[in-house]
Amino acid sequence: MLEQFNLDLFNLINATPESASGTIAFATIIAKRLILLFPLFTVACWFWGAKPDMERQRAFVCKTAYALVIGLAISWLVGLIAPHDRPFVVGIGTNFLDHNATSSFPSNHGTIVFTFVFAFLFWLRTWVGLLMLVPAIAIAWSRIYLGVHWPLDMAGAFILGMIACGLSQILWAIIGYKIQAPLTRLYHLIFSSLIRKGWLQA
Repeated sequence: MLEQFNLDLFNLINATPESASGTIAFATIIAKRLILLFPLFTVACWFWGAKPDMERQRAFVCKTAYALVIGLAISWLVGLIAPHDRPFVVGIGTNFLDHNATSSFPSNHGTIVFTFVFAFLFWLRTWVGLLMLVPAIAIAWSRIYLGVHWPLDMAGAFILGMIACGLSQILWAIIGYKIQAPLTRLYHLIFSSLIRKGWLQA
C-alpha cells in the first residue's frame, strides 16, 4: 500500500516529455544549485552577527556540522543495508537529470537540506527555520519532478534530518561542545587582521 502511494505520488509529480522546457530548466537549477544557500548562510553565522549572539551562533554552526555528518552516515548505512532503486533504474517515469544509479532512500540532498532546516529551528531562530523550509521543499520537489527520487525518499530524509539533529544535541552535551573553543581560537588566529578591521566579528 505504501509503495503504491509512493508510485502514484511520483507519477503525479514527475515531469513528462510534454512538460514545459522552462519549468524543467528551472527545476534543474533548483535541484543542482539551491542547496548552496544552506551552507553559505550557516557559514555566515560564524563570521557575522551581533556580538552577544556570536557564541550561540558558533555553537549552532558546530552542532549543524555534527548533525550533517551523522545524517549522511546514517543515510549511507541505510543505502548499504537496504538499497532502493531510483525510478529511472526500474524504468518508471521520465528522468531529466543525470545521476548515478545509487540507492535512492533516503535522499542525500533531502537529508542535507532538512538537517539544516531542523538545525535552524532547534539552535538558531524559528523564523529562519520556517523560511528555509521553503527552498528545502523546493529542492525535494525538483528532484522528484526530474525523476531521480521517489516521494518517500524525501519523507525519509525529512525524518532523518530531525533524528540527526537530535543525536547531534546529545553528542554536543557529552563531548561536542569541547570543539567550539579551540575552533574559535583558530579562527581568531587566522582572521585576526580582518577582525581588527571590523570586517568580521570577533
